[in-house]
Amino acid sequence: MTSLTQRFFNQAERLGDRPCFAARGETDWHTMSWREVRQQIQSVMTGLREAGIRPGDRVLLLSENRPEWAIFDLAIMGVGAIVVPAYVTHTVADLRHVLSLVSPRACLVSSMELMHRLQEAATEAPELKYVWCASADAPDSMWSTKSVIGTWQDLIKHDPQDASLHPAQDDDTCCLIFTSGTSGLAKAAMLSHRSIAANVDAAIQILERFDFGSDDRFLSFLPLAHAYEHTAGLHMPIGLGAEVYFCESTEKLQQYLVEVQPTVSTAVPRLYDLLYGRIQGQLKNASFAKRWLFHQTLALGTKRVRGQQLNPLEALLDGALDALVRKKVRERFGGRIRYFVSGGAALNPAVGEFFTALGVGIIQGYGQTEASPLISVNSPDWVKMDSVGRPFDGVEVKCAADGELLVRGALLMNGYWEDPKATDGTLVDGWLHTGDLGTIDADGFIRITGRKKDLIVTSGGENIAPSKIETLLASEPEIEQAVVFGDSRPWLGAVIVPTESLMQLADPADQIAQAIKRVNQQLSASEQVRKFVLQGELCTTENGLLTPTQKVRRHLVLKQHETAIQSLYRA
Repeated sequence: MTSLTQRFFNQAERLGDRPCFAARGETDWHTMSWREVRQQIQSVMTGLREAGIRPGDRVLLLSENRPEWAIFDLAIMGVGAIVVPAYVTHTVADLRHVLSLVSPRACLVSSMELMHRLQEAATEAPELKYVWCASADAPDSMWSTKSVIGTWQDLIKHDPQDASLHPAQDDDTCCLIFTSGTSGLAKAAMLSHRSIAANVDAAIQILERFDFGSDDRFLSFLPLAHAYEHTAGLHMPIGLGAEVYFCESTEKLQQYLVEVQPTVSTAVPRLYDLLYGRIQGQLKNASFAKRWLFHQTLALGTKRVRGQQLNPLEALLDGALDALVRKKVRERFGGRIRYFVSGGAALNPAVGEFFTALGVGIIQGYGQTEASPLISVNSPDWVKMDSVGRPFDGVEVKCAADGELLVRGALLMNGYWEDPKATDGTLVDGWLHTGDLGTIDADGFIRITGRKKDLIVTSGGENIAPSKIETLLASEPEIEQAVVFGDSRPWLGAVIVPTESLMQLADPADQIAQAIKRVNQQLSASEQVRKFVLQGELCTTENGLLTPTQKVRRHLVLKQHETAIQSLYRA
């Protein structure tokens, strides 16, 4: 097995002047060939070495998604240093934690706003010696005399005199990917060339069976600082020889989908939930004819998804609806989308079935940062929508006595950086203890039933996984987000964030109550939500209630409503 940078160079040798990466300028998209990207990687490698970056040094990468992110990622690995990706949504406190834990020697940062945030966080980071910024406006006076300020162009345009690859070993740590930290300080998982390459090769083995390859185009919009996008949105397309177009923010996603016309994109379930709610809301205001056509499309598509045979009349109507309805739905995603790869959290089966019936394929998988991160996936030719698929080749998954999923294989991390205690509690006898509860059926398909730490144990002794209930609640058109509570209590309640339109009402409680009633009809008595607290503010990364990977920080939401929740139970 070779290093990830060597793997890229091998592809560049094969693909030469074919498009590799692309970014949007002020008026149009600009593409770079494989040969051009390789030359820039070699230039950056030379610049890093001349600045004194050595194998094992940590280099912080603080930027939104863009071609330079990928170029720096591969160049840092190419000199044997360790990439430390950080989120552009990180607060000063978050950055301070990252800096104190990994002690990076250098940082590549994309804007002056992030530079100021980094400067404030780095007051007690003496190891940070070199800072390169995309902006040429960064003054030397921002930093101590020990730091060297340069621009990204200084590196990218550097004369590549020393572009030899560091002779990396398969098990060498090549990047430190931080966990999402939903319930405390984030840990840094040490991923290796071996672990990421194992992920990439196993995924490509499946994708190539369905003619994915160098003719495909990925749109990368999830943060590359997350293990999921880093592997599935960057290194997997590199392994396929596909094009990667970079989207710098989710606000640009709808525009870029139409402009780029991707064939593949990774996404998290929250995106589908938002689109599902938006489409359902638009239907309410549509004409009777449009609603009828849509519901017929959905009904017939659902039959096909479930493997049911259409009669001749239904097949004829379904073909017509493909042109009248499904084509318009696909056009929202650019018109060429073959599949969205869903990961990061469990997808509501109803939402997955909804989009698949409308002609937008969703391949749901499962993973964890500690597994680089891909563990299992639904293959396009065998999908069980309520599952996260079967393990990739070379990956073993089993259930412990308490239902926790355990994973073993070449995909596992080397451990947590500077945290042997956490490592020993997570990697036990070669098995990754995921903390996820699940089941494995006779065909090998995995179903996630909840998180071990998030498990609610009611005062009646019932063990309840809140994630299932929260997913159902958030799928209702009136509800944007939900956090279920009830640990050591006689019954369950929920913090509910209504949709934006409902927030405008003086009292949305009645409509929320009706939505909860519909959800309760799908649940057992012990799982039903009896009372709720309304939250008028959406959980976002800006207010700290959402992680950069779009996961709600449950403990913070519940702490915020602690008094109201106690009042519900007293009443």
